Amino acid sequence: MRSLETLLGGEWVAAASTGEWIDVHDPADVRAPIARIPALAPKDVTRAYDHAERGFAVWKRTGPFERARVFTAAAALIRDRLGEIAADVTAENGKTLAEARGETLKAADFLDYYAGLARQGYGTLLHDARPDTRTHTQREPIGVILVISPWNDPLITPARKLAPLLATGNAAVFKPATETPLSGLHLARALHDAGLPAGVLNVVTGRTAEIEEALLDDPRIVGITFTGSNDVGNRIRRRLADRNVRFQGELGGKNASVVLRDADLPFAARTVAAASFGQAGQRCTATSRVIVEQEVREEFTRLLVAEVEALTIGRGSDPATTLCPVSSPRQRDSVLAHLERAREQGAEVLTGGGADTEGERAHGCFVRPTVLDGVTPEMDIWREEVFGPVLAVRAVDGFAQAVEAANDSVYGLAAAVFTRDLGAAYRFADEVECGQVAVNATTPGWDVHLPFGGFRDSGTGYKEQGEEVLRFSTRVKTVAVHFGA
Repeated sequence: MRSLETLLGGEWVAAASTGEWIDVHDPADVRAPIARIPALAPKDVTRAYDHAERGFAVWKRTGPFERARVFTAAAALIRDRLGEIAADVTAENGKTLAEARGETLKAADFLDYYAGLARQGYGTLLHDARPDTRTHTQREPIGVILVISPWNDPLITPARKLAPLLATGNAAVFKPATETPLSGLHLARALHDAGLPAGVLNVVTGRTAEIEEALLDDPRIVGITFTGSNDVGNRIRRRLADRNVRFQGELGGKNASVVLRDADLPFAARTVAAASFGQAGQRCTATSRVIVEQEVREEFTRLLVAEVEALTIGRGSDPATTLCPVSSPRQRDSVLAHLERAREQGAEVLTGGGADTEGERAHGCFVRPTVLDGVTPEMDIWREEVFGPVLAVRAVDGFAQAVEAANDSVYGLAAAVFTRDLGAAYRFADEVECGQVAVNATTPGWDVHLPFGGFRDSGTGYKEQGEEVLRFSTRVKTVAVHFGA
């Protein structure tokens, strides 16, 4: 078992002031820990903000070309360390090596993209009604930002958040998920090794319950970017209600894929299965509801079940695995509780429906990929986010009912429609209430330059990715210069 260091003030800290550690486990076999990280105390968190405050004073005055150089070098280091990083992503999260390698390379892409964006224009020249006056706007960093990332995408989510805010001159205190800290530490090490000045990025490892007050209440925080559950996100929002602190939240989802009667059904079944069961359904954009027109329901569900039953369950490090474990015993038990309640409320299990404890999988967090049919709007499984390998199927009559069913949720992150009718595709895109829409494709996360974020209870006003994220990490100043006599 490795003992890992965390990054505070440009130094790698081998132990917390308490001397305590937190064990990290592989969800494929939870009997023994694979690593341990320092369990920081509140005073260590305050030190992280001290360092960030000093780091911001340096970094905001660092030119964009130097910032870009650091990012480009860090991206190259991540690619050079691909094998090592992907192995740790798999070991702590459970996802397959193919998924972990993709996540690692995408993290490098985020750094490259924002290295390029750092070089671009940062304001606009405006007309001024006054004679002999030139007016422009300029974007500036806002200060010290707290980054809280989840366990399901432990490398790409920190990269998505940290890259734009650091590229624009801010400093960060970064709290990775306690279950999956190794990936975020790899990102921090790449940035540190690439020459990021001391204090610009500080990594707080520890038990959230023990450090929450120090983490969230420091007066130097000007922004918090959070990905996780609505319960936690809303608690943070309430805590910030009387403070001038920006909040960017990427929260829950109950994403729907609609299969119309004219769709290519074999293609739709393959694509929905990929969208639902990749990473064992532990993606914020994973399809968890399928809405299918009644006249093709029987054929589509037959094809879908065949795709799901062809998945190979196993540990992520096995190249043959196509369905990995869920992330922890707690998450496994939560998914199984959702399944039990769905059965009690009348859903029909077409395949799966329970834990997989065969052979070596007895010591891991494996849930069989599950398709539920006969789901109605009154069932909890239709409305509640499961975040596991579970797919609920509901039949409807016609396009209007399909859109109504897709919108029948408090969430609004992602949706997809499968059809050969271009008119229906565009109508769906116009009428569905969500931030990401796909036609004949998986419910999307998409590329680094495309704005990402949901509507309704799936997110807040600030998007991630692309140039839209700069609305969160920068402020706009208007400058008028009178040059006449």
